[in-house]
Amino acid sequence: MKKEEIPQDDGALNNLTKEVVYAVDKDGNYTTELSTGWNVKSKALDVAWDDIAQRIENARQKVLNNQASPILYFIELRLMDIGIVAAYTGFWKWTIKRHLNPSVFKKLPQKKLQRYADAFNVSVEELKTMNVHDD
Repeated sequence: MKKEEIPQDDGALNNLTKEVVYAVDKDGNYTTELSTGWNVKSKALDVAWDDIAQRIENARQKVLNNQASPILYFIELRLMDIGIVAAYTGFWKWTIKRHLNPSVFKKLPQKKLQRYADAFNVSVEELKTMNVHDD
C-alpha cells in the first residue's frame, strides 16, 4: 500500500490510539505510518464486541436462572478463562469449575470469595450480586 492510500477511517479506537502500518513511500522504500483506522477492521471489531456482550448476557442469565455461579458472569465480563482465573486466585482449574456450581458457590467461605473478588477487581458483595460499579 502506498503512503497516500493508508486508511484514515473513524473507528472504535480512533480517540484512544493510532495503528502503525507499513507503506511504500514515493521512493519505493518501506516506511511506517500512523492510521486512525479502517472501516473493515472497525466492523470486525464491532462484531467481536457484540459477541462478547452476548456471552456476558448469557452468563448473567445462567446465574439468574441458578444454572451457574456469579464466577461465570465475571469470567465473561473480564474477558478471562478458567486458566487465567486460576493464575490470579491460586485455585486449581478443577476447583474453579466446581465453584461454578451455584450450590457450591453459596457455601464458599469469605476468604475464598475474597480471592475471587480480588481477581475480578470487585468487592465480595459485588461478586455475589453481580452489581458492578466500575470507575
